Amino acid sequence: MVTTESILDVYRRTHPDSQRLYEQSLRTFPSGVTHDIRYVSPFPIYVERARGSRKWDVGGNEYVDYVMGHGALFLGHTHPEITQAVIDQALRGTHYGANHRLELEWGERVKGLVPSAEEVRFTSSGTEGTLMAVRLARAYTGREKLLKFDHHFHGWQDYVVGVRVPESDSPRSPGIPDGTLANTISIPQNNLSLVEERLQEGDVAAVILEPTGASWGTLPIRQEFLVGLRELTSRHSTVLIFDEVVTGFRVSSGGVQARYGVTPDLTTLAKILAGGLPGGAVAGKADILSMLEFRDDAGWNAGLRVAHPGTFNANPLSAAAGSTMLAQVATGEHHRHADRLNERLIAELNRVIDDAGVPGRAYGLASYFHIVLGKEAPRPLDGIEWSEDAGEPARISGSVTSALKRGMLNHGVDLMGGSGGFTSGVHTEPDIDLTIQAFEATVREMRTEGIV
Repeated sequence: MVTTESILDVYRRTHPDSQRLYEQSLRTFPSGVTHDIRYVSPFPIYVERARGSRKWDVGGNEYVDYVMGHGALFLGHTHPEITQAVIDQALRGTHYGANHRLELEWGERVKGLVPSAEEVRFTSSGTEGTLMAVRLARAYTGREKLLKFDHHFHGWQDYVVGVRVPESDSPRSPGIPDGTLANTISIPQNNLSLVEERLQEGDVAAVILEPTGASWGTLPIRQEFLVGLRELTSRHSTVLIFDEVVTGFRVSSGGVQARYGVTPDLTTLAKILAGGLPGGAVAGKADILSMLEFRDDAGWNAGLRVAHPGTFNANPLSAAAGSTMLAQVATGEHHRHADRLNERLIAELNRVIDDAGVPGRAYGLASYFHIVLGKEAPRPLDGIEWSEDAGEPARISGSVTSALKRGMLNHGVDLMGGSGGFTSGVHTEPDIDLTIQAFEATVREMRTEGIV
């Protein structure tokens, strides 16, 4: 009798070195990982090296990479010019504890690309960027409430993670005080009437959102909704914050706001901003960023000014990598390449899903994509883009996500979170070919096992 190995059996057999390291890591890290999305059952892969669009694990297995540093590596791993810029700067010093020319160059590049960026303030991460943006908006308006949208992700800081569950006094995220939760309002996206109803109360300091929709476009947003938000927030003197940590310098060289022609008051940035190194920023209107200024006014400096320290703000290494990255992507050439590959990838993923006769759909925008398997999902409209008014993202079950992640790894492809990812300026047509072959094989295996 012939016994066929399961996806899980193959995964265990082909990744023994990663399994050994994971078992060791369980003695050091909670659940053995250092980032929630890197948790994979029964164990994650451990990467040894990477170059371009590929990476290799500790067992020598090679992968086409669509995680791309959680979306930070728009020019792939170890890009020669970015790598050299970091090496050159490391030889000059890694941390001056002082101002330096590279931070100025970096900030000027942000101003040159992002429409809202009259002034810039660097942070060490995207989470810190959204923390700073919300605090600035509250200081600027004198209001306390924050309006966000269901399922939109803005980092793990208290202002944006925890919201009250309807008809319950319990927060969704333990550890966040009720007083903090009470100042956060979360409503469904794409509903301008709900936004206007809430803004009319006059106590909302800021509206914050991911401008392509919840969870980097898992639930896409309508362009006209952004236009309406801009009009409503202006009319009600409320700060509009675009969280472009993922979409900044990706959806276009100037982000979503440049692509759609809707300019927010503040923009939060990270990932591509820092060229693969740690770094974030808040960019926006000078009169709002002026809340950070020192003045010849003791009362202002002591009680009204928004303080902002941060040991690694505009770190020279991050500035070197980030400035080099932004210089490379300014022309849009890499965007055209990544977008074209992504469009082909999404079309081919959908062909495989249709041919296999399983419920699901692939969709995306620019150079990011999402995969839904095992449940019905709307077809993309206008090719790669998808506009949908549903209130919930079309997420796939944990068992399907795990099987898809493991199956694709077995066939040499690493997906972001198991159900999506990012193309880059260095992915190739052969990468797409291999990915489609891996997806065909994985879907076939999942059907055989009754997973989809």
